[in-house]
Amino acid sequence: MEPAKKKHSLMLDARSRLAITGAEDVSGFNEEAVSVRTCDGTLIIKGSNLHIDKLNLETGDVSVDGKINSLQYIGGNSKQSKLSRLFR
Repeated sequence: MEPAKKKHSLMLDARSRLAITGAEDVSGFNEEAVSVRTCDGTLIIKGSNLHIDKLNLETGDVSVDGKINSLQYIGGNSKQSKLSRLFR
Protein backbone atom coordinates (compact mmCIF):
# COMPACT_ATOMS: atom_id res chain seq x y z
CA MET A 1 0.00 0.00 0.00
CA GLU A 2 1.36 3.40 -1.03
CA PRO A 3 1.69 6.17 1.56
CA ALA A 4 -0.81 9.02 1.24
CA LYS A 5 0.35 11.79 -1.07
CA LYS A 6 1.00 15.10 0.68
CA LYS A 7 -1.19 17.99 -0.36
CA HIS A 8 0.78 20.59 -2.31
CA SER A 9 -0.09 24.27 -2.51
CA LEU A 10 1.53 27.65 -3.14
CA MET A 11 0.58 31.04 -1.77
CA LEU A 12 2.39 34.08 -3.16
CA ASP A 13 1.96 37.39 -1.33
CA ALA A 14 2.90 40.55 -3.26
CA ARG A 15 5.73 38.72 -5.07
CA SER A 16 7.77 38.98 -1.88
CA ARG A 17 6.74 35.99 0.25
CA LEU A 18 6.01 32.47 -0.98
CA ALA A 19 4.50 29.80 1.28
CA ILE A 20 4.75 26.19 0.02
CA THR A 21 3.16 23.03 1.41
CA GLY A 22 3.91 19.50 0.24
CA ALA A 23 7.68 20.07 0.06
CA GLU A 24 9.87 16.97 0.25
CA ASP A 25 13.37 18.47 -0.04
CA VAL A 26 15.26 21.67 -0.81
CA SER A 27 17.91 20.59 -3.28
CA GLY A 28 19.64 23.93 -3.73
CA PHE A 29 19.39 27.61 -2.97
CA ASN A 30 21.17 30.93 -3.29
CA GLU A 31 20.06 34.57 -3.46
CA GLU A 32 18.83 34.18 -7.05
CA ALA A 33 17.20 30.71 -7.11
CA VAL A 34 15.66 28.11 -4.81
CA SER A 35 14.94 24.54 -5.91
CA VAL A 36 12.26 22.70 -3.92
CA ARG A 37 11.25 19.11 -4.64
CA THR A 38 7.51 18.76 -4.05
CA CYS A 39 5.12 15.87 -4.35
CA ASP A 40 4.08 17.33 -7.75
CA GLY A 41 7.58 17.85 -9.22
CA THR A 42 10.53 20.17 -8.67
CA LEU A 43 9.66 23.83 -8.21
CA ILE A 44 12.28 26.38 -9.31
CA ILE A 45 11.84 29.82 -7.73
CA LYS A 46 13.85 32.64 -9.33
CA GLY A 47 14.30 36.20 -8.13
CA SER A 48 16.65 38.37 -6.12
CA ASN A 49 17.60 38.56 -2.44
CA LEU A 50 15.87 35.21 -1.87
CA HIS A 51 16.22 33.43 1.43
CA ILE A 52 14.45 30.55 3.12
CA ASP A 53 12.53 31.93 6.07
CA LYS A 54 10.95 28.64 7.22
CA LEU A 55 11.89 25.05 6.47
CA ASN A 56 10.12 22.08 8.03
CA LEU A 57 10.35 18.98 5.85
CA GLU A 58 8.49 16.84 8.39
CA THR A 59 5.34 18.88 7.75
CA GLY A 60 6.35 19.85 4.19
CA ASP A 61 6.26 23.60 4.87
CA VAL A 62 8.71 26.03 3.25
CA SER A 63 8.60 29.85 3.17
CA VAL A 64 10.76 31.92 0.83
CA ASP A 65 11.22 35.70 1.15
CA GLY A 66 12.70 38.15 -1.35
CA LYS A 67 11.72 39.49 -4.77
CA ILE A 68 10.14 36.56 -6.63
CA ASN A 69 10.26 36.87 -10.42
CA SER A 70 9.27 33.39 -11.61
CA LEU A 71 7.98 29.98 -10.53
CA GLN A 72 8.55 26.94 -12.74
CA TYR A 73 7.75 23.25 -12.30
CA ILE A 74 10.10 20.67 -13.76
CA GLY A 75 9.12 17.03 -13.98
CA GLY A 76 6.46 15.51 -11.81
CA ASN A 77 4.47 12.37 -12.08
CA SER A 78 1.11 13.75 -13.15
CA LYS A 79 -0.06 13.03 -16.68
CA GLN A 80 -1.21 16.60 -17.26
CA SER A 81 0.60 19.78 -16.48
CA LYS A 82 -0.85 22.08 -13.83
CA LEU A 83 -1.36 24.74 -16.50
CA SER A 84 -3.34 22.45 -18.80
CA ARG A 85 -5.60 21.42 -15.89
CA LEU A 86 -6.18 25.07 -15.07
CA PHE A 87 -7.53 25.83 -18.56
CA ARG A 88 -9.84 22.88 -19.15
